[in-house]
Amino acid sequence: MKRFLSYPLSVVFYIFFFLTLLIFHPIQWLSLKLGGYDAHKKSVDIFNFFLLRCLNILGTTFTVENEYDLPEDKTCIFVANHQGMYDIPPIVWYFRKNHPKFVSKKELGKGIPSISFNLRHGGSVLIDRNNRRESLLKMSQFGDYLASTNRSAVIFPEGTRSRTGKPKVFRTNGMMMLFKKVPEAVVVPITINNSWKLFKHGNFPIDLGVHVHLKTHKPIPVNSNDPASLAAEVERTITADIR
Repeated sequence: MKRFLSYPLSVVFYIFFFLTLLIFHPIQWLSLKLGGYDAHKKSVDIFNFFLLRCLNILGTTFTVENEYDLPEDKTCIFVANHQGMYDIPPIVWYFRKNHPKFVSKKELGKGIPSISFNLRHGGSVLIDRNNRRESLLKMSQFGDYLASTNRSAVIFPEGTRSRTGKPKVFRTNGMMMLFKKVPEAVVVPITINNSWKLFKHGNFPIDLGVHVHLKTHKPIPVNSNDPASLAAEVERTITADIR
């Protein structure tokens, strides 16, 4: 019965999902043009709130476990494992006070209403994963941006999502570049569980009743260790809680 219901509910989900993308694209554009960064940022927050509501159509629920007071006056570098595209809306919404900006592949910077616009104009960085030199240069510039604004970064160091939940080896060069450029920041490891289950049948149908769980681990000052050792510690912390 669950698999049977997943077909019509997935259709309903995709209708509302794409409507949300289309509606918020001009809203973001107007917000940026008329109100600058702050107005655009608020529109992005609300956009991601509605993406979460779209996922509720599928019976998807979200729990964000965070017992720490994350600083809002300095950069947080959120580092998480990556299980699917729907890892992103809960991070944007639940950590919105920290102004999270994403490290994303350049292909996402065009062609997707709302999402591509935000990646291009909201402070995130788009990198070419096949061009290591250019990627590190952009990460260095991104680090300068974070240091000058006290905004925060979100990085998925696995590079691509895990389709089974099993973590992939972390690529740490970009992470370590941010550690070097923003030594006064704090690293916030996040473990994401069950997000991959939404796609266990592929993009259609989407599985029903998935409980996506995000656990925030104790923030670590960047200057508490050298970049390589800190990156290894963050990877161990995240992967130890993947179920």
